[in-house]
Amino acid sequence: MTVLILGGTAEARALAGELADRHAVISSLAGRTSRPLLPAGEVRVGGFGGVEGLVAFLRERQVDALVDATHPFAARISANAAVAAGRAGVPVLHLRRAGWVAEKGDVWHRVRDLGDAAGLLPRLGRRVFLTTGRQEISAFAHNDQWFLARSVEPPEPPMPGRLVVILERGPFTLDGERRLLAEHAIDVLVSKDSGGSAHKLTAARERGIPVVLVDRPALPGGEMVATVEEAVDWVTRKRDSA
Repeated sequence: MTVLILGGTAEARALAGELADRHAVISSLAGRTSRPLLPAGEVRVGGFGGVEGLVAFLRERQVDALVDATHPFAARISANAAVAAGRAGVPVLHLRRAGWVAEKGDVWHRVRDLGDAAGLLPRLGRRVFLTTGRQEISAFAHNDQWFLARSVEPPEPPMPGRLVVILERGPFTLDGERRLLAEHAIDVLVSKDSGGSAHKLTAARERGIPVVLVDRPALPGGEMVATVEEAVDWVTRKRDSA
């Protein structure tokens, strides 16, 4: 089979590695970072040109199955994938890691979007650890809190007036997150509910720090799984039923 994986996540890379020895795997990366971690198999970088461009690609490359393994907040890409797959007659699967679940001691404030997060911050703290990604830092440009942000590449304006940026790629350790919160006297954490490793949430819980958590956008209709193993099984079933 020819399998197109819309990637950029650790799950997408793992899935490509599982499938590459049995199928023709094409991984598509958005190209938002200059040095992405490359998966096994063929890799293409850049957008398709919307729904019509993706439909054309699916037909031209005779793709048998499409796996949307993008970031849980890549709502537009997921929506385009669902529509394009339907038009091209290609089965589509959404691979999404499970979201986070609050534990005893967590002080979470769930919000609908980044604008709500920015509006809530003045009531929660003055030194903010912002872990929403570089493209979302602009949502806090008009806040007067002190911000520590972490991203793979430098953010672009507009940005908050008091901002320190750490350029670093995960995974991050629990001890490292503890040190970071302590060294910078962080009193509130902002994150998107992206799931996966949650050492920053554990460190915040230990210090009694409130967390502003942005809820995920809704997925388009269609099949969804939470693990790479389930995605491999789905591809196998599609192959066997072809």
